[in-house]
Amino acid sequence: MSSDVVIGHDNIKLQIANSIEKGRFSHAHIIAGEEGIGKSLIGKDIAIRLLGKKINKQYVDIIEFKLQKDKKSIGIDDIKNIIEETNKKPYEGDKKVILLYNADKMTEAAQNAFLKTIEEPPKGIFIILLCEKLEKILDTIKSRCQIYKLNRLSEDEMLIFLKNRFPGISKEELKIMNAFSDGIPGRAERFIEDESLKEIRNSTANILKDICQNKIDDVLHNEAFLIKYKGEWQEILTCFLAYIRDILLYKETGKNELVINIDKIDDIKDMAEMFSFNKLSVIINIIKDTRKKLERNVNPVLVFDSMLVKMQEV
Repeated sequence: MSSDVVIGHDNIKLQIANSIEKGRFSHAHIIAGEEGIGKSLIGKDIAIRLLGKKINKQYVDIIEFKLQKDKKSIGIDDIKNIIEETNKKPYEGDKKVILLYNADKMTEAAQNAFLKTIEEPPKGIFIILLCEKLEKILDTIKSRCQIYKLNRLSEDEMLIFLKNRFPGISKEELKIMNAFSDGIPGRAERFIEDESLKEIRNSTANILKDICQNKIDDVLHNEAFLIKYKGEWQEILTCFLAYIRDILLYKETGKNELVINIDKIDDIKDMAEMFSFNKLSVIINIIKDTRKKLERNVNPVLVFDSMLVKMQEV
């Protein structure tokens, strides 16, 4: 795979390509960004370029370490295995690339154990750490790495990605997927492939309908749905905000073509009649407050319960 087919992040891709071409690519790097933003694609592309290869496939000198499914963190024993691998000579050529996924899941002790290897790996060894939360990486490690922060794609970049990835997609689906993805390509792929996300999208619309119809029992009944998908809280809140955005625009303009969730246009029209601008504004603030609490790892059961109650009381 070439970075040419990785949509967006043009400045970062150019910087990486130039440094590899000129032999100035340093031995340790961190690629940070949200899940689905393209970290693994860029990391794998870097590895292939460093080995001087052209085809995207498995190579014996590209070693990938991932968080085990039954574990929540990467510990010292895992790091010892990685260090052992870095001390082995490349098999085919004179370079080897270590890709460590979920690097922000390393315990502090594991990071400290990895520090010396990151600072001075054996000749020809390159270490690339992929992470979502850069703040969870120790400063001592960050100071020894070149850091690339991947931002969400622009609307135009997302449209290019969606058309390339799903060539048969309709304009209606394109619009919906672009809104749901919120600038993250991986979310758009999950929208097509993951039935749970379709349930999330439908259920968030139903919650808003219950709120505007003052169906208190039905609103609180939805707590079970929110708890079921508590690990997908970002998607849940994104759906809420996308619907509210559509309701606000339709209330103000009455134009169908401005609605992103066009397949829900009848629901959007009904809610536009029943919700006031003030109530929608208050609900937006409730959702923003909910996001802040969940980002601080407050108990999601309590957070979602509070959100539903506050929405109903507006």
